Amino acid sequence: MTQILNPNPLARYFRKPAIYIRLPSNGEYWPQGSLNLPENRELPVYPMTAADEITYRTPDALFNGQATVDVIQSCVPAIRNAWDMPATDTYSVLISMRIASYGHEMELTTTCPSCSTTHDFGLDLRDVINNLGQPDFGQPVTLGEVQIYFRPMNYRDQNDISMMQFENNKLVEQVTQSDITDPDKLNHMAVIMRRLTELQMKTVLVSTSCIKIPDATITDRAHIEEYLRNCDTKSFAEIRNRLLSYKGQGDPKPVHIACDSCKHEYNQAIEFDQSLFFVPAS
Repeated sequence: MTQILNPNPLARYFRKPAIYIRLPSNGEYWPQGSLNLPENRELPVYPMTAADEITYRTPDALFNGQATVDVIQSCVPAIRNAWDMPATDTYSVLISMRIASYGHEMELTTTCPSCSTTHDFGLDLRDVINNLGQPDFGQPVTLGEVQIYFRPMNYRDQNDISMMQFENNKLVEQVTQSDITDPDKLNHMAVIMRRLTELQMKTVLVSTSCIKIPDATITDRAHIEEYLRNCDTKSFAEIRNRLLSYKGQGDPKPVHIACDSCKHEYNQAIEFDQSLFFVPAS
């Protein structure tokens, strides 16, 4: 006999969407089934629950990315698989979650590069989210008959690359601070350089959408990787430089500040430490 559950009379008091956002990608580059995009293309964003907030106050839980994915899917239910989220949408989603949970005002601390005075300033996160850009991935790199098309890497690739960078930085620190002999140090440095090469290759590979030649469009990842590993240095440099030109276009813009003490004007980058970003103002 099927048990009929009574509806919870408290359901009407559950959290409600606090804001609605449009993704910089406008829903492009999301694999089918990973995003439930409404007809008006505006995603409802809910405040974090107590469990979500505890997750974000535990820096170790953020390291492998799973905690971030869980909280995103909690606060933005239209996102069914946050691992598939294009990197160009990451800031928009996370900032909107912060606004929904704690409001649009955020206090930051800055140090004047001229007089070294430290002071606080208020940042309106609505302005930040409205000024986020989206690189134009529509223009290929043309190398003779070969055309290379790009796409934003997804959150899984972004997280994997960040972990690879972290591990490599740890190895560099160990080598520079340890008392190992010069031959061993050279061996370690060779490992570091190989890792850097693989990191660069992975970054280019996951950012390549397809490669077109006169008689075919290649989307097979193994074939694309084989081409990237076997093209000449000049061709690879052109591909890499195009990707570098995209870097930062979707990041929050620096804030223009005038120092209260010496009136010096400068641009302050917005630091984005998630374990600190998702903490309410005291």
